[in-house]
Amino acid sequence: MALLNDHFLKLTDNSLLADIPKKVNAFKATHPKANLIDLGVSDFTYPIVPAVQEAIHNSINEMATPEGVRGYGPVEGYDFLRDAILKHDFLTRGIRLDKSEIFINDGAKSDIGNIQELLRWDNSVGVPDPTSSVYIHSNIMIGRAGINVDGKWSNITYLKSDPHNDFLPSIPDFRLDIIYLTSPNNPTGAAIPRDELKKWVDYAIKNDVLIFFDASYQAYIRDNNIPHTIYEIRGAKKIAIEFHSFSKSAGFSGIRCGYTVIPKELTVAGLDTRRYHLNPLWQRRQQAKYNGTSYIVQRAAEATYTNEAQKDIRLIIDTYMRNASIMREGLKNIGFSVYGGINSPYIWLKTPKQENSYQFFEHLLYAAHVICTPGKIFGPSGDEYVRFSAFQHTQQCIDAIERIRKWQI
Repeated sequence: MALLNDHFLKLTDNSLLADIPKKVNAFKATHPKANLIDLGVSDFTYPIVPAVQEAIHNSINEMATPEGVRGYGPVEGYDFLRDAILKHDFLTRGIRLDKSEIFINDGAKSDIGNIQELLRWDNSVGVPDPTSSVYIHSNIMIGRAGINVDGKWSNITYLKSDPHNDFLPSIPDFRLDIIYLTSPNNPTGAAIPRDELKKWVDYAIKNDVLIFFDASYQAYIRDNNIPHTIYEIRGAKKIAIEFHSFSKSAGFSGIRCGYTVIPKELTVAGLDTRRYHLNPLWQRRQQAKYNGTSYIVQRAAEATYTNEAQKDIRLIIDTYMRNASIMREGLKNIGFSVYGGINSPYIWLKTPKQENSYQFFEHLLYAAHVICTPGKIFGPSGDEYVRFSAFQHTQQCIDAIERIRKWQI
């Protein structure tokens, strides 16, 4: 008989995350005239920009002609998109990569999970706490996480992030095999300064550590001292795989496109003590299990690098960051302790009066008719915080802060 991969049984049923829409829907049912403002959404709320719309239409029209038919594309992505990525995301920052080090995907989350297939189940892992749940869940599914004890997985090292270290995880004083870093961080909004990121790279080189670097929110960085890619740090190509997303930088959450960078010089050890390059192994994995991102989507992603699109996208991102500033300052003036919102579209708020994150979420929902995200879904250290998102229209953010102010009076 077939036997289940019982590591899947260790996954929570996402009851915490599922609870949020249930509670919101229950509130709507009992308060049908209430006008809710959703500051929990983690998604673009503006349409895709005209240049991207045009690229989608053009590519569809092209494929509707006999000479323009496209079937399966290259699994690593079309050269036109990989060339655009190299030119605009890396060469402009003085970083030289080869297009064979770029792998186009259907979103960063997919590859963050799929990359586990290249690495043994018994590698030790360090994960920032709090942070995105995909890092934990993908390790649970492969059997690397251990057992859950009081909300923490026994084989995962939680790199605690709190006000004492500016929500930047501290480098452990022992060796780990794999470490996840994300900058800017979801949910805390903390971004890693250049000198701190160099310490991580030096630690990884010295201790033969593999870093998974999630750069999904790099488009929101404002501080020139915050790297947009780990490869701005000398030596990082030897130890880091980087994940990028067009969802948060260009509104592609419903279109699905991202890319993963695996430098050719990056190697890991085998049980035979030999060193193996991950780049060709990932290429082989993609050939075996992936048919490539669609031509239409890749033409749309290419269009995001045009001057017209960059101008329009920048206006949208500037709007979100203005929203973040409005919320950050407004919540501070009310008297809350808040973090983030400077190089990230997220505000991380400390709950008052010893409330946990779900209690505050419910109180805010019923008293102010504003939706936030309970911090507990982001890890054990998140339960004393909630996340506010700037992915909303500006007037909604202004109105939400005014409602919260009245509630707190």
